[in-house]
Amino acid sequence: MSPVSVISLPSDLCLPTSFIDRSGRELNPLHITIPNVAMRRQGKLMTRASMSMSLTTSVSDDAVVRRRGDFHSNLWDDDFIQSLSAPYGEPSYRERAERLIGEVKKLFNSMSEEDGELITPLDDLIQRLWMVDSVERLGIDRHFKNEIKSALDHVYSYWSEKGIGCGRESVVTDLNSTALGLRTLRLRGYDVSADVLNHFKNQSGQFACTLNQTEDQIRTVLNLYRASLIAFPGEKVMDEAETFSAKYLKEALQKIPVSSLSREIEDVLEYGWHTYLPRLEARNYMDVFGQDTENSKSYMKTEKLLELAKLEFNIFHALQKRELEYLVRWWKGSGSPQMTFCRHRHVEYYTLASCIAFEPQHSGFRLGFAKACHIITVLDDMYDTFGTLDELELFTAAIKRWDPSATECLPEYMKGVYMIVYNTVNEMSQEADKAQGRDTLNYCRQAWEEYIDAYMQEAKWIASGEVPTFEEYYENGKVSSAHRVSALQPILTTDIPFPEHVLKEVDIPSKLNDLASAILRLRGDTRCYQADRARGEEASCISCYMKDNPGTTEEDALNHINAMIRDVIKGLNWELLKPNSSVPISAKKHAFDISRAFHYGYKYRDGYTIASIETKSLVKRTVIDPVTL
Repeated sequence: MSPVSVISLPSDLCLPTSFIDRSGRELNPLHITIPNVAMRRQGKLMTRASMSMSLTTSVSDDAVVRRRGDFHSNLWDDDFIQSLSAPYGEPSYRERAERLIGEVKKLFNSMSEEDGELITPLDDLIQRLWMVDSVERLGIDRHFKNEIKSALDHVYSYWSEKGIGCGRESVVTDLNSTALGLRTLRLRGYDVSADVLNHFKNQSGQFACTLNQTEDQIRTVLNLYRASLIAFPGEKVMDEAETFSAKYLKEALQKIPVSSLSREIEDVLEYGWHTYLPRLEARNYMDVFGQDTENSKSYMKTEKLLELAKLEFNIFHALQKRELEYLVRWWKGSGSPQMTFCRHRHVEYYTLASCIAFEPQHSGFRLGFAKACHIITVLDDMYDTFGTLDELELFTAAIKRWDPSATECLPEYMKGVYMIVYNTVNEMSQEADKAQGRDTLNYCRQAWEEYIDAYMQEAKWIASGEVPTFEEYYENGKVSSAHRVSALQPILTTDIPFPEHVLKEVDIPSKLNDLASAILRLRGDTRCYQADRARGEEASCISCYMKDNPGTTEEDALNHINAMIRDVIKGLNWELLKPNSSVPISAKKHAFDISRAFHYGYKYRDGYTIASIETKSLVKRTVIDPVTL
């Protein structure tokens, strides 16, 4: 043992919360001695003379000094998951829901009868649009695919370059009907141009409303705002509509009383579309839907829709409990609890999956996504903080062998990480093979190898302290964002066929995969760069942009990246919804929605590191708590 030395540390050095020696023992950093030799920080030689803050430490001569993130523990223990009540799994609730589905189909069909009681030629278009919009926002549209297509085909047959009116015999077009139609038709892949909105501008070429803010006018502007969020690249009128409607709605909130309308406006302004996950939207919309009795009378009865939505929410809640119990068993059986150096967010990742895919038959997708993301997080924390560069190079080489014997050359803690990757990738491929009817293992392994290579590159930048060019960092960062590996195997387990030509539109080399990865990298960096920098990780979209553009500030970099994000979202919208595509929206939807799920996690902060605030609230609202019937 070398004598105890008093050393000084630079003010920007992020001290590890604990040290781990090579035998796996956790050592208190305040009772460690360091031998009288030079140390390495970020791969750079660092002598005591270069340090400036006093700390007395002691370790054995062969100790490995490691960085560790200060992560909070798993928030959802096994006992809590087991204690959840799920009474809505009983057959009687499913039977009740099936009866309501039949009754709602009758409501759809009654719109075609035009008997003059529920619908007339003066309101048949807005009635159909309202019905489709309602079942979508309530999360029950999967039961009415044929009825929705019939309703929208009818609306589309009356669509013109100036939009539509409330009904097919309306004399003039109507902004509310046109805005709702633009959004609803576009989300279903119909070819509708945003140019129709230009016909609702005043003589000055601007959107305008009367000073008297009636409820009908406010709802019209709300639908204009919702339509503007489904923008494609280059649509200036959609930008103008968003700017106008957002300002109008914020001002309206200051004037109108608290009501179902005000709460609906707040939710839409808060989440927009890209971060408004479908199950969260359904849960929120149940609280405001149908509370306005005048609206109920005008746009058909809402009671059956609302009752069905609540039943479906709770029936799925019972399935969530069973899936969570399985996921926790998998997590424990994989040895994950012993991996104390990383974040454990498997329940949170399951929540994101169940917020974008709540069809009962897509259990494999939800669980596969949660498993893949758990592995990604373990690898992220290992490559970013815990592992040494030499160890990471060994791991990177070993993973490409895809052979358990490759673990012989790895440190003990890495052996467990290797095996969870190896076993889970193999297991998910087996499920994918059954669903797709072909071998997927080598294809998926290649995706994981490319992802780990990108992590290795980042580890080298961390070790050297290098800040690469923005383009170099960005291209590597899109791969290390892990969107591809988080989506690929889960979507292949669904009942959706993915022949090669379809998979190319979802996976590499598709624009959809590139843009989805881009938004995750860009938004993630805006939320994480300060904490990463405090840990000594210098490279980020922000720092690389500032290096490429001398004299720019962090604010300049953030403004540039936020503008990039807005453009990426429009590009993603187009890749999903472009009309006349040879690949149906249903085949692209899961991969697209995964980008929305990850985006939600970064909406307020890094919700994967700090999962105890908004992310915890999402778990409670969409997974833990059923809705009151």
